[in-house]
Order: sequence, then structure tokens, then C-alpha cells
Amino acid sequence: MVVLSAAVLGRALYIQNAEGEYWRSKSDSLHTRIINLEADRGTIFSSDGSMLSTSIPYFNIYIDFGAEGLREKNGKRFRENIDSLSLSLSGLFSDRSTSEYKKLLQAGFRKKDRYFLLKKNIDFSQYKQLRQFPLVRQGRNKSGFIAEVKSKRLNPFGLLANRTIGLARENAQNVGLERTYDSLLRGATGKKLVRFIAGGVAVPVEGYEIEPENGRDLVTTLDVNIQDIAENALMKMMVQNEAVNGTCIVMEVATGKIKAIANLGKRKEGEYWEDLNYAIRASEPGSTFKLATMLAVLEDKKAHIGNHVNLENGVWKVGRRTVYDSERHKRTEVTLQQAFELSSNVGMAKLAMNYYAKNPMQYINHLRKLKLHEGSGIDLVGETRPVIKTPKSKTWSATSLPWMSFGYEVMVSPLQTLMLYNAVANNGTMMQPYLVEEIQKDGLKLIENQPKIMVEKIASESTLSQLRTCLEGVVKNGTGKSLQSPFYNIAGKTGTALVANGNRGYSDHIYQSSFAGYFPADNPKYSCIVVIVNKPHAPVYYGGSVAGPVFREVADKLFALQAQQIPVKTALLPPQDSTSFYYSGNTSEVRTILGKMKIPYRDSVGNADWASVQMDTNFKTVLHHKPIAGKIIPDLRGMGLRDALYVLEEMKVKVVAKGTGKVKAQSIDAGKPVTKDLSITLELN
Repeated sequence: MVVLSAAVLGRALYIQNAEGEYWRSKSDSLHTRIINLEADRGTIFSSDGSMLSTSIPYFNIYIDFGAEGLREKNGKRFRENIDSLSLSLSGLFSDRSTSEYKKLLQAGFRKKDRYFLLKKNIDFSQYKQLRQFPLVRQGRNKSGFIAEVKSKRLNPFGLLANRTIGLARENAQNVGLERTYDSLLRGATGKKLVRFIAGGVAVPVEGYEIEPENGRDLVTTLDVNIQDIAENALMKMMVQNEAVNGTCIVMEVATGKIKAIANLGKRKEGEYWEDLNYAIRASEPGSTFKLATMLAVLEDKKAHIGNHVNLENGVWKVGRRTVYDSERHKRTEVTLQQAFELSSNVGMAKLAMNYYAKNPMQYINHLRKLKLHEGSGIDLVGETRPVIKTPKSKTWSATSLPWMSFGYEVMVSPLQTLMLYNAVANNGTMMQPYLVEEIQKDGLKLIENQPKIMVEKIASESTLSQLRTCLEGVVKNGTGKSLQSPFYNIAGKTGTALVANGNRGYSDHIYQSSFAGYFPADNPKYSCIVVIVNKPHAPVYYGGSVAGPVFREVADKLFALQAQQIPVKTALLPPQDSTSFYYSGNTSEVRTILGKMKIPYRDSVGNADWASVQMDTNFKTVLHHKPIAGKIIPDLRGMGLRDALYVLEEMKVKVVAKGTGKVKAQSIDAGKPVTKDLSITLELN
């Protein structure tokens, strides 16, 4: 009995330790399971057919060294091909020598490894070459080679609209269109029978597969060219002003199609990236909200844009709080139009208090009609909820109404603000913004999205006409005057809002600069909004100086792209550059250039050495005398660097120049006296 017991125990130990791996593999091989096969994810296209997001196949290559065809005749086929196969693998991947590959393959063959990993993540071109290699080309049964197909999501344009298009990620939630349309893009999952071998490795069982159904394709409203213009213009200003984050949206007026949506946020390393979709994140809009206040007053026929309001020199006390106009002035009696053009907080607050203090809901109902209390309805997940207070709100106070009138104590997204401006441009019809035009399968159209009207008419024709006059006046006479173009009219509104910084409140002096509008004003094709949050204590933060130039650059380049469709102001106009039409230089040289270009002009310079070229109100070219004399800093804007250096060095002024082209800004204002060892910085466009 003792001997028998010892024999049984010894045999058990031998089986467990010496033959354990063999019997476990036998056990594992009896286990089969059906696993899912992921479908190829659909592609996202721009409106012109460019790929914005697509799936690229990658391959993991395994070898079944236990394959019968590979091991027949004591592995003759393997031995005959190993040298040439090792040479080919070394040449293709360049990561191991021929001898190293040979040793690797021989080790796998000796161990009879059933799922030996040879290479991970090779691309399709490498896979095509691999299939023609010795042994591999004999097929799976004879070679033992197994290809496992994976796919990676690729955005060919990189940063371009990255957050809006979104990311399809394995271990994190998708964002953007990839998330909104995930169920369509991912298609239908297939099935595959696999057999588990030693180590829990799953080997496919041939002939037991249900093919997956590939995902649908999306055709978006985005235009790659317009997106690139918006992205570059925004990036330029963000870097220049060291801003925290910003967004620029371009919408087609008649349809509500989003043609571009750029979002940039500053990373810790100082670089900018599309980290969040700021276009759909609600914040206090500031002065761009004044358009809603004007609409309410005009639509209720409380006043006309020709009526007067007292701006109280830009300071007005309401209860225990004081309203200040952001740009200091000494204006008192002005028209409502002028108050709007000046972006007067006092003017808007007075209108709200005079006409709606007794019935705030009359004013708030206008905001609700404009859908400012709702989301935009755009096909993106993650839009934050807007906030429009009412007298029943817990945070309502005696000063809520006047502060709402100029864009505080309300929260709306830049996209919602743009919808309002787009509606004014679109004869009062508010369109729902959207990003997907078509859903396709194998190139065939399945679903086509049509423009959708949200509000048939936001106001009467009389009100809309007055609003358009005010918006054009902002650019002609008001806070957006620097954005004028000689080629087409712009209508819009600047905005500058003080932004709270968490628990620190408003003490950090962080300003949000914005500009919302449309162009050409007389026949609007595009509306656009730019919103930029500046760094604390930024030296330049007004909407017309930060967001305005981005808007102007986008408008200029779109106007150039659409020159055949958009009428120009006049047939004969001098060429323009990236700033406004304003040149200065030596009088004789300027006359020579105008003569060579055959541009007619009116000359009022006489014998003066320096001249500037401008346009009068009738868009005729005029040559003006540019006064440069004595020890007074002149206005150097419009000059080339050579002329500016000549003038300043004659005055013994040290010059630091940044950029190329014409002078667009100077660190010391014109009219300042020249002092000893004075240094001036010139910014060129």
C-alpha cells in the first residue's frame, strides 16, 4: 500500500510539473469562443470631398509553428525557406539582421509556438510585400502565417478642425462628430469563432466567421480652405497676444451651414491645440449681446435709433452699483445708434431700465424668442447650457436687468451669439447651425440634411433695417472703425467682457475680446464670430483690437476666394494687402508707382517730400501730404521699413523692427517729442 501510494503521488507530481504545460495546452485547445469582429469605421469628409477623419488598416503578424503543413516531413518546408525568409524580413523591417531573424524563427519552431508574434502594427504596403515573401506566399496552412487586422483612426489634416471632427479612441470617450455619429460610423459588428491555446492566446478557426458591416461615411459642411483661413488667422492673434483660448466660427448666412469652426487653447508648454470646443461653451458675452437689447427696444417700438439718450460721460449709478463705459469718453446726449456704435454700457442700461424695469419679462421674452435660453441644436455633444435669468431666478437682483442689457449676468455660447447676427443678415430668419450634409454608404447618398429654420422672423422689417444700420455704423463710425475695407462693407459689433477667474473673481483683469458680424453687408454671404480670452492684465484686450483683426483677415480672404460671386464696391480699385488700404512713402516714388499701375489719383501734396495714399468717401485715390518735421515722432503707419528707418535715423532714434512689409504699429505714438537715446519698436505686417 505504501509503495502504491508513493507511485500514485509521484505520477501526479510528474504530470503536474513535468507535463503540466502540455496537458494545459491540450485542455485550452478544447475551449472555443465566439468573439466580435469590429467593422471598418466610416470616413468623415469635408464638403469638397477631402478626408477629415478615416481608418487606416494595420496588421499584427503571428506564426503558428504547429501548423501541419509547416511541420510535415520533419519541418522540411521550414528549413528550405528560413534563410531566404530571414533575409527578406530583415530587408523589409530593418530592425534585425538576417541571422537574428533566423535565430528568432528557429526558436519559435523548436517550441512549437502556436501563436508566435512576429511583428506588430505594420502598414498595408508592408503587409503586401510580406505576402510575397518565401514561405509566406504558400498560404496560411503551409506557412503558418496569420495576419490579424486592426485599424487606427487618422486625421489627415492634423490640427484642422480637430476638436469638431473629434477623436475615435479605444480607451476613452469619443468627442466631436466621432461621438455624435458614433453608431453610424462604427457600423455593425461581425462574429468570429476562435480556439484558445496555451497562454490564453486565441487562434481563429477558419470557416466560422460572420463578416462585419462597415460604418457609414459622413459628408460635413466644413470647407477645408475656409477652415484653414480661420485656423491660421486665429492662431496668429493667439500667439501675438499670448491669449488663453479662442474660437472662430464661420457660417453660411442663407443655410446655417458651418463652414469653419476653429478652437484653440494654450497648453502648459505654451503651445496651442484644439483642446476644447469653445464655440459651444457658454460664457458672459459682453457687448455683442447689445444687439439683442436694441432688438427688444426697437421691436416694442419703445424708441427709434434716431432718439436720444444721455450717456452721463460714461458713468451712471444704478442702485448701489455703477455702470461704466469700457472706453472712457465725455459724451452726453447721443442718438441710440451712436450709443450702439460707441458700445456704451450706460446707454444700454438706461434703455433697459427706462423701458423694462416695471416688466422685465417683456425684455426676457425677446431673448427667449431668439432661442438664447436654449442650446443651438448643433449636431455636437457637449454644448453647455445657456443661462438667461428671470425675476424668479435665485440670483436675480435689482441690477440684473441693466447688467443683462450689456452682456453680463447672462451665459450664452459664441455659436448662439452668431445665430442672432446671422438671423439679422438673413432678413430675420434664424437658421439652425449644422455640420453634416450627407450620410453615405459605399459612395451612395442615404440621408441628406436640409437647412432648418428655427425662427421664421425674429423681428419686423423696420426693426431689422435699423439693426443693420447700427451694425454697419459700428464699422463705419464706431468701435470697429479700424476694420473697414475699401472693397466691401462689413457689419458687426465689438465686445469686451471682464471674465471671472474662479475663486479669484475679477481681480486678475482677464478680458474676453469678441467681434460678431457678417459680410458683405449689402448682400451677406457669411457670418462670423471671433471670441478670444486674453491672459491676465493683457495690455491689448478691446474687441476691436484683438478679435476684430481676426474677423477682418477671415473676411478679406473669403472675399478674395469668392470675388466672382460677391460684388466689389467699385470696378477700379488699387491692390490691397493684409491690412487696410493705406500707404506712405517718398512722394516721387509714390507718384511713380501709381503712374506705373495706371491708377488715377487726386494730388494734394505739392512739393512736400512725404506723402500718404488713401481713399476718400467715394473710394477715389487721394495723395495727401504726410507731415514729417523737426523732433516730433511722425505717424509711420503705411511706410515701408526703408523709408521709416531713413526718417527715424535722421532724428537719431534707435529702431527695432519686427516682421516684414509695411509699418502697421509703432510703440511710441505720433506727436511725441524725440528725446535723447530714444528707442522705438515698429511692427510690420
